[in-house]
Amino acid sequence: MTDLPEPDILAEATRLRHDLHSQPELSGQEHETASRIAARMRALGAEVITGLGGTGVAAVFGDGPRGLLLRCELDALPIEETGRPAYRSQRAGVAHLCGHDGHMAILCAVAVQLARRPPPVRVILLFQPAEETGAGARAVLDDSRFAALGADMALSLHNLPGLPLGAVALEEGPVNCASRGVRIRLTGRTAHASEPENGASPGLALAALIAALSGLARALPVTDPDFRLVTVTHARLGVPAFGVAPGEAELYVTLRTRLDDTMAELEDAARAQVHALAGEFAPDITVHEAFGHCVNAPEAVAVLRAACAGLTPAEGALPMRASEDFGLFGAHMPAAMLFLGAGTNRPALHNPDYDFPDTLIGAGAGIFLRAIAQFARSNAAAQAGPNPVS
Repeated sequence: MTDLPEPDILAEATRLRHDLHSQPELSGQEHETASRIAARMRALGAEVITGLGGTGVAAVFGDGPRGLLLRCELDALPIEETGRPAYRSQRAGVAHLCGHDGHMAILCAVAVQLARRPPPVRVILLFQPAEETGAGARAVLDDSRFAALGADMALSLHNLPGLPLGAVALEEGPVNCASRGVRIRLTGRTAHASEPENGASPGLALAALIAALSGLARALPVTDPDFRLVTVTHARLGVPAFGVAPGEAELYVTLRTRLDDTMAELEDAARAQVHALAGEFAPDITVHEAFGHCVNAPEAVAVLRAACAGLTPAEGALPMRASEDFGLFGAHMPAAMLFLGAGTNRPALHNPDYDFPDTLIGAGAGIFLRAIAQFARSNAAAQAGPNPVS
């Protein structure tokens, strides 16, 4: 099996990326995208499972007692695209601004190569839904059909602007932070704006909460185990009217820590502040988009390191503040994610004008194909056992 996709494969994968880019779908709504991917995998002769964890697709190539899972994401973002590629999003307010269209194209290039040259091990290509909300990986893992796939190791990659094009960031240990969104609703009582004393405005409580919750952050580098970041992302008080004193308020806050254990402590501290400062307004606290930390296992990193031999390493990029639900796979098997440089002069991920660089399709597919070969060699060596002593 060659370690680089053939030129016609890359050309097809590039066209696919452009098509996917023009027709993005939000988390949990990736029906057309999933249907297209599943049809292509079936045409290549793969064993295909659809509806995995909602809209996920798994395609299995090769055979053998052990399986290597390669994962990409199906979903786009609820952001209006301002970039103007010929294949720009045709759906208002939705766009592939995180590069998931490129990740899918990479796995599709791998799939064609595997169909032409069957792998010596079982390879499971997972097109996962709902990564952006943190719900997709958990839904896939909770699907009873996932265990039957028999994955023994999981690998993934993510493009990363800010790193030189094609450079690779790969480390053992923590690579993505834990995060969760906390929504706080305060309930008071409206009044005429000329008689605010006849109501109960949560305005001062909202202001106090913004300051107090922001103060839970610790100005530490993300490499510090006690790193904590608290970001107020939305605040609303009352209704937009001059004659009504507000009777309710809403606050969105994102908590971020390096590891899950610290996240539990930070969430407890945030809840305590809410109850201390806004108790009279019957605060309703709900948690959304909860991401666990992502920790790379040594044995999975070893496979990826072998696959990245000769590529330019990027130092100091990890761990990232951003979160990734791929970390959940690490609770079930050795797992690792690498980060592939998208260029130093590109817009950042989630910027409205971001566009995945097509040149990374071949680079990413080559890494995965070499990882498959390395996984196969490692399994063969393990099955052979130690050399007999003469």
